[in-house]
Parts: sequence; structure tokens; C-alpha cells
Amino acid sequence: MFGRIFLLSSHAGQNKMDGQQKLDHTLKILHPWSLSALLATLILLFGFQGEQILKQPLVIVLLAVPILIQVLFNSGLAYLLNRAVKSPHCVAGPSALIGASNFFELAVATAIALFGFESGAALATVVGVLIEVPVMLMVVGVVNRTCGWYEAREGIVPHEQCCPPDLHLHDKH
Repeated sequence: MFGRIFLLSSHAGQNKMDGQQKLDHTLKILHPWSLSALLATLILLFGFQGEQILKQPLVIVLLAVPILIQVLFNSGLAYLLNRAVKSPHCVAGPSALIGASNFFELAVATAIALFGFESGAALATVVGVLIEVPVMLMVVGVVNRTCGWYEAREGIVPHEQCCPPDLHLHDKH
């Protein structure tokens, strides 16, 4: 649904602005709506699943542990492989995060659409969101703190050359 709204609103202003202006304008309009829809979905999902989370701690642990291991393993592997092939740090960090992501937002939408808010599938996606978000934030912290170590390897382009400080993609924010 969000994709269609974005596509249609971008297409409506196609002739009036250039590409970056269209994107910035569309994002400005859609941001409050998309954020509100996301928050409403999460509130409903947690509201319907809150009792199940409290009733079934063992099930939650059985769902959470593999997610935790998978995110840490995949992000670590991607980060180290990027270093091994001498990718710049500004490429390796996002690569590690994307490689480790389970895209739970898609899983949440699918589970709700197919099985409903109170289903076991929805419960699994709630646990996924509860685990993945803080673990991914932890991975971001590790990637940011290890930039010096990462770039110490010979042949890796330093952050200053890869991502110069005068490059501001989002000046308007």
C-alpha cells in the first residue's frame, strides 16, 4: 500500500520538479502518514500479542535465540568479508546490516494479512522485531566503533575519501 501511495504521489508531481525535488517533496508529505501507520500497526500488534508474550516466555526464548545468533553471525561475517576484499568502511557497515536483516516489517505485514493479529505467525514476527531492532542497533555501534581497526588494513580507502564531510545528502533535514 505504501509503495502505491509513494508511486502515485511521485508521478502526480512529475512535470513540476526535478528528481531530487520530487523525492524530497514526496517524502515530506508521506513521512507523517507512514510513521503514523507504522506506529498504529505496532501498537495493535503488541496489544494483541502482549498477553501471549507474557504467558509463553519459553516460546519467546526459543524464537529469540536463533534470531539473535543469525543477526550476529551474518553481520559479523559480512563485515569481515568486506574487510577481506578491502571494501571501504562506508560500504561494509551498511552491507553488514543489510545482510543480517530479516526484514521483519515484511514478515509482520504478511503474517497479519494471512493469519491475523492474534496468530502464532504474528507472535513470531513480534518477537523478531523485539529482538532484531536492539541487536541491529548494537551492530551499528560495533561497526561505528571499529572504523579505525577496519581501515587499518592496507588498501582500504579511508572514510574521509569514501564519505567526505562536505557531502550532505540531506541538507534540508
